[in-house]
Amino acid sequence: MAIVAPNNEPGITKEDGRYALPATVVIDLPKGYKPGPDEEYMNPRQLAYFRDKLRTWRDQLVEESRQTIDNLRGEVRDVGDEAERATRETENSLELRTRDRYRKLISKIDKALRRIEEGRYGFCEETDEEIGVERLEARPIATLSLDAQERREHLQKQMGD
Repeated sequence: MAIVAPNNEPGITKEDGRYALPATVVIDLPKGYKPGPDEEYMNPRQLAYFRDKLRTWRDQLVEESRQTIDNLRGEVRDVGDEAERATRETENSLELRTRDRYRKLISKIDKALRRIEEGRYGFCEETDEEIGVERLEARPIATLSLDAQERREHLQKQMGD
């Protein structure tokens, strides 16, 4: 059962002890706000902080991808010798690989933003434990706690992946 959050912000709900922050809800954070250890974990302020961080990161990636496409389109196709053409092809290939990595990263950011809306952000997908503010600061798209991530990587090593 969802209930309105204690701070009476419209749209913010708390279900099973976790806050959900719909994309339409705007929370004005104090200038220089950083989530602290003395706060309730993944409260509406922290969710708004990480949502803003994720949106900014996403916007930067989209802009960089757009610039890459513009650069590739604006490039002169008729290059001189074969060495120049090979260099240009290598550069284009690298830019396209980077763009593909950005596309995958944007998808992970979008999933993290959905988890914020659904009240699942900041909690491990395997163990349901807190991922931790410090880990999310370093990797805001993290879906696993550090222990679960280490277990997964250990298993992958054993399986030869």
